Amino acid sequence: MIQPGQIKSVIENGLQCHYVDVTGDGHHFEAVIVSDQFRGKSKVQQHQLVYRALGDRMREEIHALSMRTLTPEEWSG
Repeated sequence: MIQPGQIKSVIENGLQCHYVDVTGDGHHFEAVIVSDQFRGKSKVQQHQLVYRALGDRMREEIHALSMRTLTPEEWSG
């Protein structure tokens, strides 16, 4: 069973992040992700970047992921 820390590491390796926090129970997860790469992108596009970073894990290991994606300006504002 995948753990929140593993998801955090995968996201950090796939995106240039200022901040990542992942919590969850092994089946359902919540993530807050702050990245410059989200600038100028819609929420759908931001989430697609995260899904791409997670790759096959989204289909195989992660059953539910709720995420809040922010630019550094939105995070500090």
